[in-house]
Amino acid sequence: MRNHLKSLRGQQGWSQADLAERLDVSRQTVIALEKGKYDPSLPLAFRISRVFGLPIEKLFEPDDL
Repeated sequence: MRNHLKSLRGQQGWSQADLAERLDVSRQTVIALEKGKYDPSLPLAFRISRVFGLPIEKLFEPDDL
């Protein structure tokens, strides 16, 4: 699954640690998410959506699109 977390995080001026704190996850989790090595659970996807104020569909895309 592809995501736009790195660019969205950059637009906010947040470090990976800042985003991790807002999401209540480790910085390593944010790194894995940004690199596409980890797909978030549904509860985490909803937290990410709330943090950025965007629907999940604007944050994540299936690889086959």
